[in-house]
Amino acid sequence: MRLVSLLILACFALIVGSAHSGAEESRFLQADPRRALEFPRDHGKHPDFQTEWWYFTGNLTSPDKDFGFQLTFFRRSLVPEPPKLDSHWSARDLYPAHFALTDKTEKRFYHFDLIAREGPNLAGAAADDLDVYVRNWRVKRAGACVMLDAQQGDAAIKLTLTPLKPIVLHGKNGYSRKGDDESQSSHYYSFTRLAARGTVTLQGKEYAVEGLAWMDHEFGSSILSKDQAGWDWFSLQLDDGTDLMVFHLRKKDGASETPFGTLTSPDGSVTKLAGDDITIIPRGQWRSPATNALYPAAWTISVKKTDTTLEVAPAVPDQELSARRSTQVTYWEGAVNLRGRHQGKPVTGVGYAELTGYAHSMGGRL
Repeated sequence: MRLVSLLILACFALIVGSAHSGAEESRFLQADPRRALEFPRDHGKHPDFQTEWWYFTGNLTSPDKDFGFQLTFFRRSLVPEPPKLDSHWSARDLYPAHFALTDKTEKRFYHFDLIAREGPNLAGAAADDLDVYVRNWRVKRAGACVMLDAQQGDAAIKLTLTPLKPIVLHGKNGYSRKGDDESQSSHYYSFTRLAARGTVTLQGKEYAVEGLAWMDHEFGSSILSKDQAGWDWFSLQLDDGTDLMVFHLRKKDGASETPFGTLTSPDGSVTKLAGDDITIIPRGQWRSPATNALYPAAWTISVKKTDTTLEVAPAVPDQELSARRSTQVTYWEGAVNLRGRHQGKPVTGVGYAELTGYAHSMGGRL
């Protein structure tokens, strides 16, 4: 679940002076448990919903270096009605995007962000399939594969992603409830295991890479309550072929709200997780030298239903992303390694974690 997108896009709307009245907000569609997702149509954009994001993360290896990557596209509708003027330059959507590379070998982190309004050669998304771009960063479905292409300065990725499992619908058939209020919901699905192959370019050198990636696509018009400070989200890929997504919100008083998640078996079968099924225990602390924010340094994650206990740790401590050029939002998102036991057998693996509300509270911003 990628709630950071809600904050990023909402803050961007405030930056450009696009505040709305409550009446306007109410005209955006809300997530509906009766809605059935259809593909490839629902890979595309959903402008009747206020917020949307396409997240790609993964861990890659080459003969010389190991990498983590994040490439994320966000869409924010500023008004619920389509533009009255029939023109390519009449747009109601804004598109921030984030691109990050983790050099796991040298323990270094690089991140970039862009913003563009919808328009020719600026930003846009197809309505009926996966094809999203912000300037020269792009993701596009090509047959059974997904193509990623982004370059900023001397950093670049060019990857082909091939699904190894069917689409996973989180929550109830893709309807994902985030909080106590029904409005805190979205439509959410993932490709939890994608074979990745291509190139990473960093500091002028190109590396042939392969590995595993994860895709999240989520859309809705949700808000966070004022007492919620942030959240921790994990996408974990075990070496036995199991994939695990777990998530929980944190309140300003430090309490953790009911966690939820999805476990996808090697054969693609899905187990829904909630409440006492999941335990997320932070271990130690790491303080950002850039923002002074204090983050967990590692975690123990347990799933009672499947006899799973995993020790999860960042591949690089400093993977904090500050989107100074665009949204003024700071969060930690980075590659992690794991080891532990699953169904009585030892496992290792890789994944990604997203931590928000540590550099600044998110409560009441949405």
